[in-house]
Amino acid sequence: MASDQHRVPRVKLGTQGLEVSKLGFGCMGLTGVYNDPVPEEVGISIITDAFTKGITFFDTSDVYGPKVNGTLVGKALKKLPRVEVQLVTKFGVAKLEPGNLVVKGTLDYMEELKKLVEKGKVKYVGLSEASPNTIRRAHAVHPIMALQMEWSLERHLPRFQAENLDKNKIFYARIEKLAEKHNCTPTQLALAWVLHQGKDAVTIPGTTKAENLDNNIGSLRVKPMENDLKEISDVIPIDRVAGSRINEHYARYSWKNANTPPRDGNFPA
Repeated sequence: MASDQHRVPRVKLGTQGLEVSKLGFGCMGLTGVYNDPVPEEVGISIITDAFTKGITFFDTSDVYGPKVNGTLVGKALKKLPRVEVQLVTKFGVAKLEPGNLVVKGTLDYMEELKKLVEKGKVKYVGLSEASPNTIRRAHAVHPIMALQMEWSLERHLPRFQAENLDKNKIFYARIEKLAEKHNCTPTQLALAWVLHQGKDAVTIPGTTKAENLDNNIGSLRVKPMENDLKEISDVIPIDRVAGSRINEHYARYSWKNANTPPRDGNFPA
């Protein structure tokens, strides 16, 4: 499937038997969330390219687009041997607007997902951006196979706005210097840092460009030792970074600030 030049190792994700490529592919950007969507043929092409280079783990969601992302991914997978692909999707949010997060309340999600697993319709169940409280409640109903969380040296949105960017430049310069030491790009160093946080840590970087895909795959060649990981972490002390990781609206619904909402979805103003 993959050439020796681009071989991506495979790892066990969780404890229930799922095996995935160590480097995954986040499909969100193909239909535009932080960027403009790419033409369908471009999206299909880059998914195909990722697969031929050894990536078999693809992440999508019904809110990416919305809905169109899953359609694009489905068209791409029709051209690939489906049995070799591990497809992850997310669902549950019916409405997301200022002051109001609505979760579809007609189903008790975890109980229904448990039934789907028992029927063989779904192989595994995971959670995305869930609080410890939500994780415990869900796991009590059915074992949670994996968690999708932000885990990176840097973040996005407010921390990259003008008022914070100048303050954070010193950290970018430090990472660039360390990347030179490891003979890689800053992006590859950041991905390698995540990949070496644990044997079952898997990244799902997304891209719309073939050259960035190759750059991401190149992170697998970077082999930081334990002292290197500490050095990388120490150059970006989290309490010294200016700005939050996401804007105020979405922060209200992140795992740090909100448990699974009540069925009516209404939060205090």
